[in-house]
Amino acid sequence: MADGVDPRESPPRAQPCNIEAEQALLGALLVNNEVYDRIASLIEARHFFEPLHQRIFEVAARRIQQNALATPVTLKPFFEADPGMAEVGGVAYLARLAGSAVSVFNARAYAQAIHDLSLRRDLMALGDEIVGQAATMDDENPPREQIVAAEQALYQLAEKGKYEGGFVSFLRAAKDAVDVANAAYQREGGLAGISTGLMDMDRKLGGLHPSDLLIIAGRPSMGKTSLATNIAFNIARKWRRGALPDGTEGTVDGGVVGFFSLEMSSEQLATRVLSEQALVPSERIRRGEMDEDEFRRFVHAAAELERIPLYIDDTPALPISTLAARARRLKRQHGLDALFVDYLQLVRPTTGRSEGRVQEVSEITQGLKAIAKELSIPVIALSQLSRQVENRDDKRPQLSDLRESGSIEQDADVVMFVYREEYYHERVKPPEDDPRFPEWLEKAERVHNRAEAIIGKQRHGPIGTVEMMFDGRFTRFSDLAREDRRDSRDF
Repeated sequence: MADGVDPRESPPRAQPCNIEAEQALLGALLVNNEVYDRIASLIEARHFFEPLHQRIFEVAARRIQQNALATPVTLKPFFEADPGMAEVGGVAYLARLAGSAVSVFNARAYAQAIHDLSLRRDLMALGDEIVGQAATMDDENPPREQIVAAEQALYQLAEKGKYEGGFVSFLRAAKDAVDVANAAYQREGGLAGISTGLMDMDRKLGGLHPSDLLIIAGRPSMGKTSLATNIAFNIARKWRRGALPDGTEGTVDGGVVGFFSLEMSSEQLATRVLSEQALVPSERIRRGEMDEDEFRRFVHAAAELERIPLYIDDTPALPISTLAARARRLKRQHGLDALFVDYLQLVRPTTGRSEGRVQEVSEITQGLKAIAKELSIPVIALSQLSRQVENRDDKRPQLSDLRESGSIEQDADVVMFVYREEYYHERVKPPEDDPRFPEWLEKAERVHNRAEAIIGKQRHGPIGTVEMMFDGRFTRFSDLAREDRRDSRDF
């Protein structure tokens, strides 16, 4: 080491910028305030490299938004005492900016160039931050967690071009609400969210809504995984891409689906879906005991499944941070409109240190809700119920039956319980010579192939029960056949 210089230290890199482009764009804005309407959606004050230019743009934009004139003359009083303005020769600089103005038609191209240079500076800052964290030997922040955090920051930078969100005016929020309502009105079936493929459930929920966390809970053998796979397949099968109202390309019907199967392998999950679609019992598929007609239906269903955008991740015991990172990656690479997690209690918290199971589940549910909001998609997570259900005469579940129910009930927008009375009724079958057998048989016929989705909580709508058909041979849920079915908006 010579002259006290550490050879490992790299010289500071020059920040990418184009001062002349900033001057030309500001000049165009001061000459013709209508330029602001062309560039407002693309550029903000923070995108300018020169701090003085940031302040000039901020003052000019504020005046234009207030329907006031923004010219070198009207801006002069705001900068007479500005120290940055004094360094460039005083307020006469505003007139020089106007003299270097670019034409109105080229303004957006200059704004795009300034925006891209700002994004490059953000990338450099993020890279320096990653390097700094990696160089710090800290047991509290292991490398794997740093990778997840870096990927999240990069995703946010790619999606929004900035690190953090901000306040949104009520006018903007109201406009978004009107757009959602208009889309629901225009869409066939009148749903605000993504259709589940089950008409009665859609009537209750209004579809699956972006940013919502939905919990499907039930005791073992109730069919919660079957219901989730049925809905996931229905969404993926209807996926269609087209032009959105804002002119961009995107999903206009159905959706791209991600399915985290932490309990079953991807092959087992695929077998369930194929069984449902081909109407072949899954045990016959596994044993290879299909007849010719069943095998033909099975092959046809498999060929149809090849083209649907349903992606399965069967990695067991995933930490919530890794689950989030993989969801972001799927959205970036293929798109993502709905995410399923089977099931919640098999997800691990990010921190290795256990602070109690309730605290762990709270971290997981908050993480799932954060994914729903960040990616603007519905997240559907399955959950087990406690055994206390079995100790009651009425086996219908309720909110207090959720394992670690406090955090799940609090964070979820919708909590839905799957209940099949047939399952419990079969277990109390009396002998055929028992006087109670006829009464049992009558009820058995009444509850045969019937299931209920009990909506115990819905933040944006009513609670209640949705009755469905359930064919256990194919693990298939469907709507009940009813005479009042008709294609109508009047839900």
